[in-house]
Parts: sequence; C-alpha cells; structure tokens
Amino acid sequence: MNKKTVKDIDLKGKKVLARCDFNVPMDENKVITDNTRIVAALPTIKYLLENDCAIILCSHLGRPKGEVKPEFSLKPVAQELSRLLGQEVIMANDVIGEDAKTKAKELKNGQIMLLENVRFHKEETDNDKEFSKQLASMAEIYVNDAFGTAHRAHASTVGVAEFLPAVAGFLVEKELQFLGNAISNPQKPFVAILGGAKVSDKIGVIDSLIEKVDTLIIGGGMAYTFFKAQGYEVGNSICELDKLDLARDLMKKAEEKGVKLMLPVDTKIGKEFKPDTESKTVKCTEIPEGWEGFDIGAESIKEYTEELKNAKTVVWNGPLGLFEFEQFAIGTNSIAKVLSEIDSITIIGGGDSAAAVKKAGLEDKMTHISTGGGASLKFLEGKELPGIEALMDK
Repeated sequence: MNKKTVKDIDLKGKKVLARCDFNVPMDENKVITDNTRIVAALPTIKYLLENDCAIILCSHLGRPKGEVKPEFSLKPVAQELSRLLGQEVIMANDVIGEDAKTKAKELKNGQIMLLENVRFHKEETDNDKEFSKQLASMAEIYVNDAFGTAHRAHASTVGVAEFLPAVAGFLVEKELQFLGNAISNPQKPFVAILGGAKVSDKIGVIDSLIEKVDTLIIGGGMAYTFFKAQGYEVGNSICELDKLDLARDLMKKAEEKGVKLMLPVDTKIGKEFKPDTESKTVKCTEIPEGWEGFDIGAESIKEYTEELKNAKTVVWNGPLGLFEFEQFAIGTNSIAKVLSEIDSITIIGGGDSAAAVKKAGLEDKMTHISTGGGASLKFLEGKELPGIEALMDK
C-alpha cells in the first residue's frame, strides 16, 4: 500500500478528525444490534489516544438525505463507544454548528468527541468545498478509517483531505492489504465465489476477476440469467433478460482465458417468496413453470466443495441463495463452513456474505471479512476509490 497511515505522521498532542464507518444496524428502540463496525474502528482510536491526541470522530448513519432526522442520530453510537473504550465520548449536537465547534475547541488531549450524522447536511454527499473547509477547520490532521465509504467522493471522505494532511487508519490499511494482495499477488489456485441477485451488480467484478482467477464459482439469483442465456427455462426465478448476451460473453471470455466457470448443477426451488413455502430440488436445466430458484442444491454444494478444497486464495462476494429464509440458507451456510475449514486465505467481501458468515458464527475462522460491501466490490473491479486516492502518498 503506497498511502501514508497514522504510523507515518507525527500525531503527538494533535487534534485529529477521524472519519469512521459507524453505519450500524439498530432496532426500533435505537439499540445497536451489531457493533462490528464500531469495534473495527477501535484499534485506530486507541492508537490516537496513545499518541495523546484530541479526537473528533465523524460518520454517517442511514440515509437521512440531507435533513436532520432524530431517528438517524449517532447518540447510541457515542454511548456504545463510551462503553467499549471505558471513557466518555462527548456527543456534539450538530456537525459544523456552534455546538460542534465549541466542543472541538475545548477538547483536550486524550478526550474524544463524536459529531452528529454528517449526512444531516446535503453538502456532505455533494462534497461541498465550504462544508469540507468548516469540517476540517476543527482539526490539524485527518484520518480516514471508513473503508465502507471509500468509494464515495463525499466531504468527509475526500473534501477534508484538501485542507488537512490526510492518512489512513488501521482498518483502511488492513482492507487494502488483504484485498490488494488477493488481486495483485494471490496464492494459487485462486478461486472467486460470486453470488447475489443480479449479474448487473457484478458485471465489472466478473469481468475483472476472469483476468486473475483460476476458477469462478457462480451462485445466487444471478445464476438463472446464465441458464436462460444457454436456452434453459428458469420458471419464475430472478432473471435479467437484458443481460443474456452479456452472460454469454462472460462465459466465452472465461473459456478463452482458460478459467473454469462453475454454475450450479441443481437448485432448490420454491412455489412462493416466503419462508415456509413448498420446496423441492431439481436439476438447473429442469426448473418447472411457476417455480422459483432460491438456493443451490446438494450436488452443487458437493462440486463447489471439491473445488474449494484445493484453493489457496478464495474471495467470496454475495450469498448463494436466499439465506434470510432458513430452508434456502443451506448452500450459503455450507460454503461458509467449507471456507472455515480449508487451509487457504479466505476473504469475505462485505455486505450479505459477511452477514451470512457472522450468522453462521464463523467470522473468526476467516482470514479477513471486509467492512465495505460496495467499496470492496469497486476495489475488486480494479477501480480507484476516491477516499483512498485523497490520502497522502508514502
């Protein structure tokens, strides 16, 4: 990684603005249901404390779309951070208003404050220069530790870097290290597993990975577009009819590159989109009318397992079935279990695949679980991430 990190800059006694990703799920009572992203920011925060910094944290939460909406307040995050760090995290009532600026000015070394949701301002997503300047004016150094938003050119991810020396936190460094090595210098055989609903969401990634992997395993809803492209009927299964030519092109490209492209051989189908629907397993080439494919079948699991046993690097992005419904989570859970047992570098690319691995209780058995779904996809595509580009080079 050729970007400067917190270790490459003199932090001693400085006032630091740190962008974190505290976009955490909460229930209707505003209780945080999964604090993974908060925990992921702790190493950087603790390092800043060790260097006697005054720390101003900022983040977004949800999609308030430029309006102040109390249900998207970061107050529960401040409370959770206080609990995890064992010290008070001062909560500002605004982002660049009087309260935030006063509290930032009075903030002493060793103290931490959290600004209110940056997306309460439309200027945040517009990457407004004046807003960025105001945000930056509270600190002397900027640290980006929010990999999950690095693919967005927003004020708190890119704009502030124009006004302050900007470096990466430990989480961003770790993400770039694991994802970067997987792409540029993978241990072979290199296998990618791609799932999720639509081919269109993963075109760039499939295209980019065909240049690098030995095997590409396809599952999830997008598999049915590939079957339709080969002339098979897919019943009511999710299928992008406008992407059939693209699916054919991708299969042809894989063949030309000598990449083994594996599609499911059987599928678990259901009558309706509901947890307890009637279901059965059929060959992927024999999906009856009126039925919908929701998971990979036992034969597919067996074939994929055999392929994965020889892998030395595995990148997985997207579930292999409708894992939210228990009877259609078997494929996703089985592959998660296989990855937890093989002697390989296993990288889970954020989003739903990360949620599935956590749900199965296997997160500590993976080499790396990315905190950024969209950002890790863009990175795997070989795209530049604005939030990373904005940081100082080594």
